[in-house]
Amino acid sequence: MKTIYLDHAASTPVHPEVAKVMLNIMTEQYGNASSVHQFGRSAKKILNGARDTIAAFLGCSPEEWVFTGGGTESDNLALYGAVAAVAQKGNHIITSAIEHHAVLHTCEELEKEGFKVTYLPVDSTGRVSVADVEAAVQEDTVLISVMYANNEVGTVQPIQEIGQLARERGILFHVDAVQALGALPITLRELPVDYMSFTAHKINGPGGIGGLYVRSGAPLHPRLHGGLQERGRRAGTENLAGTAGFAKAVEIAVTGLSERRQKVQLLRNRLLEELDTLIGRESYSINGNTEHFLPSILNLSFPGARTDVMLMNLDMDGIAAASGSACTSGSLEISHVLRAMELPENILGSAIRFSMGLGNTTEEIEYVARKVETILNRLRIRD
Repeated sequence: MKTIYLDHAASTPVHPEVAKVMLNIMTEQYGNASSVHQFGRSAKKILNGARDTIAAFLGCSPEEWVFTGGGTESDNLALYGAVAAVAQKGNHIITSAIEHHAVLHTCEELEKEGFKVTYLPVDSTGRVSVADVEAAVQEDTVLISVMYANNEVGTVQPIQEIGQLARERGILFHVDAVQALGALPITLRELPVDYMSFTAHKINGPGGIGGLYVRSGAPLHPRLHGGLQERGRRAGTENLAGTAGFAKAVEIAVTGLSERRQKVQLLRNRLLEELDTLIGRESYSINGNTEHFLPSILNLSFPGARTDVMLMNLDMDGIAAASGSACTSGSLEISHVLRAMELPENILGSAIRFSMGLGNTTEEIEYVARKVETILNRLRIRD
């Protein structure tokens, strides 16, 4: 059976060049980067090289980059590390209702520890209002955390404007950029951001390796204690193959950004065109912002076709799509992102996320559109 992977927002296939770099290290390098002998020095060289490469492509200093175990740890480290470092100044945090659970659940835990959290609403397209951010600021606000681009509907947030506001008010600003890396141009030194979280497996890199940008001078208390790795900010023996694979993935993602954006935009447009022809524009709705969006993520609702039923039928036809975040897609609960957008119930209960990337073709997209038509017709007959 033909299989088509349209869940790149959850995780991506490892690029062959990334796999090659990692295999060489896993089979030839076994030293600990903290050891002083020649094996350790060789490992340290690989680690430093990976850090230098990522810093160069993302526009920051190597000293401002911290390797982590993934995007979730990067978010946790940024939030916990920042508020712990400035707790004497205040205990109020501002975030949005559509953040990834790595941020939302961390904020909930911080509330249990006595912090106050304001969860900003979004409009019907999933976009945060800068005016709402400004209105939420209090005298004791110490941190604002707003994601760069949403992982479920692809809406891009006004990070530049929010960051400027935070700078003017002397408030630390964290951005979860897990979905933005490889999809939007990022030059960290030009952004008014203090912390930015990343992960490798969203850009055709390995799983289990991420990174946190910490602006020079931005305070950060470590969450892991042990060795002095990562300049004392993240203890633990480094994932050598992972860091090198991440660096190669960043290099490929940044240098090929324009071409990749153009390709996924064409695939997105093709899917919409085919659906318009086969089932009619009135048979589905697009969830998200039509001006500020990631072209690789397309969240559609098919009123009358339940999300779980649609996903099951797509899977039976060899098509992998999703209902939302991979961390919660095993649940039948309605997406917290779509809930926050206050969409109608028939839209909420029929949403499907198609996310495109490496390996997808126009032929696959056309096949998917035909299968969607077939499934919808089959469901209508049963009704």
